This record gives sequence, C-alpha cells and structure tokens, in this order.
Amino acid sequence: MILGLDIGRQYIKAVVLHKTKSGHKLVNHGLRLVPEPNQTFDPEKISQPHWVMAVRELMKEMKINPKRVKHLVTSLNGSHVSVKQITTMDMPQEELLSSMTFEARKHIPMDGSDAVIDYQIFGSNPKEVDKIDVALVACTKKTSSAHIELLKEIGFKPGIIDVDPIAIMNSYAYTNDLPEDGAVVLLDIGTVSSALTVWGRKDAFFTRDLPIGSHEFVKALATKLDKDYVSSHDELLKEGVNCFNSSDTEETDSGIGIAERTVFDNFVEDIRRSLRYYAKTTNQSFFTHLFLTGGGSATEGLAELIQSKLNLEVSIFNPMQSFEGYDVEAIVNPAQYTVAVGLALRGGGFDA
Repeated sequence: MILGLDIGRQYIKAVVLHKTKSGHKLVNHGLRLVPEPNQTFDPEKISQPHWVMAVRELMKEMKINPKRVKHLVTSLNGSHVSVKQITTMDMPQEELLSSMTFEARKHIPMDGSDAVIDYQIFGSNPKEVDKIDVALVACTKKTSSAHIELLKEIGFKPGIIDVDPIAIMNSYAYTNDLPEDGAVVLLDIGTVSSALTVWGRKDAFFTRDLPIGSHEFVKALATKLDKDYVSSHDELLKEGVNCFNSSDTEETDSGIGIAERTVFDNFVEDIRRSLRYYAKTTNQSFFTHLFLTGGGSATEGLAELIQSKLNLEVSIFNPMQSFEGYDVEAIVNPAQYTVAVGLALRGGGFDA
C-alpha cells in the first residue's frame, strides 16, 4: 500500500491506495486542518511545528503509524519549485545533466544552496531537428532538506518526493487520455495560490503559479462585507461567488455606472493571461477542457463563472471515481485530494 501525503498551508490531505490486478483500491483517506479552527487564518504564521502536529493527528485518526509506513510519496510546491519543459540539443546523459543544472538556476530563487534537479526526456522536438523536449523539475538543496527534515520529525522515513503539478497530471492521466489535438487545462485552487497546468499530446507541458487562492477569496469578502474572517469564510462556503453579487456601481462624471471588479474577476483575468501566454509561445490556442482541482474548486458557482468568462468548458475533477472502494457519499469534495491521489499513484508499483 502507498501513502500519498499532500502537506498544504491550511489542510493536510492523505490517500492510501492498494494496487490491484484491475487498477487501484482506495484503502483510506483523511483531511486535517493545520491552523486552529474558527480563527483568522494567517498563512505567514504557519510553520513546521503546525505541520508536524497536524500530520501526526491525521495519521492517528487514520490509524497509521508513521514509523511503519514503507511507501510514502510527498510533494513540493510554490515559488521554491520550478517545473519547466525545456527544448535542448540532443546530447549524452552527462552533458544533459550539466545543462539541466545550469538551466535550473535560471528558474528558481537561489538561497545560497545548490540546485536539486530531476528531469525526464519527453522525446524528439517535432519542430526542430536534433533537439529534444525535456521536463525539468528543480528546487534548492535548502528547500529539499527542509522538507525531508519535516518528514523525519513526524516519524516518517522519507520516500519519493514529487511536485504538485506532476502529481496533478498523473492523477488526471490515470483515468483520461491527453487530447490528440489541443491541450487540456488543470487549475488547482489552493489556499494561498493556485497552480495552472496545460498539456497536450502534441503540445508543450506548461505550469504557472497564480497568486490567488481561497484565502484571497475570504479576505476580499471580509473587506466587502466589513465582517471578520471567520464569518466571511462561512459566508463564502454557503453562498459561493454570489456573495459578491451587488448592485453597487461606481458612477463616472458622465453618469455611466461601472460595475465593481471582484477578486473572482481578477482570478479569471490571471487565468486568461496565462492561457494567452501559452498560446503565444506555443502557437496552440485550442484548449479542450478546463478541470478544477483543490479545495477552492468547491466554491459554489466558480466553475460556471470561469466557463462563462473564458468561453471554455469547465468542470470539477474527481480523482477517485474509478477506484474500487470509493464511496461518493463519504467524501464531500474529492477534488481536494487530487494531489494526494497523484502522489499515491506515483508509488503504484509497490506492494505492502
């Protein structure tokens, strides 16, 4: 059995899968809030002791002893991690490693420690002779070491360490084929940021962090309603995007009313800019579908809002629907487990 552990800023998500002859069985799953409940959430105040305590409590609830976990897969995310598709000359492995290490330094904020990289060759570039496409994943040694130390303090023996965008794509690819024409878009809506990933069978892999997550939704609503954080959070859970519906407009000197922009308008604009950038750099502007994942995907009316503004089919992704043992009534928002599922699938070749 494999434990996929997604250590987020606000929630810990865990999924245990068992590989069967026909696929995978969902053995266990769990969710745990990291900060104290019913208090204003401040992501800057979340530190290692909070994560250690939250993961230990979740493991206790799931009846898992960290010291007895044989196959653990976790992930890194955020600005300290870079996931890029690089087109480079075809070269021997040693030269490629050196080239990728040099390339990594361009894309991650260096903190005085060495770059840690992993890469996978996709194959020959379809447009340039003698060149190959390579997926490059990079972070700094300091970032990697801090994550490993966190796992050790919890009681785990660190196993495979992945990155969120790859885990999300693995989760999607388990039950879906990449489109023959065009590219699919996955948007993982986290607490403090969101990760946009684009990939097609014939098109470049692309990922970008967007600086808006569900925490920004709540803060914007608190400002609009002049309410405290907890009340605004509850209101957002209840009403979704309709919380921001208002007849309030700013009137110009000419008497023309201008509708107030909301945090969701800004969010959609960030998505639009990212897709335009992808289209400009790859000459691919046909996006077949946009799937929402992550805890923020459950925001009522958000999928419909994005669909109407981008004129693109949008739906909420369920990473568990094909698993044996999945109970639709037992899991309220399966989309928030997308990263954890992708991580558990990464270790899918192991036996308990």
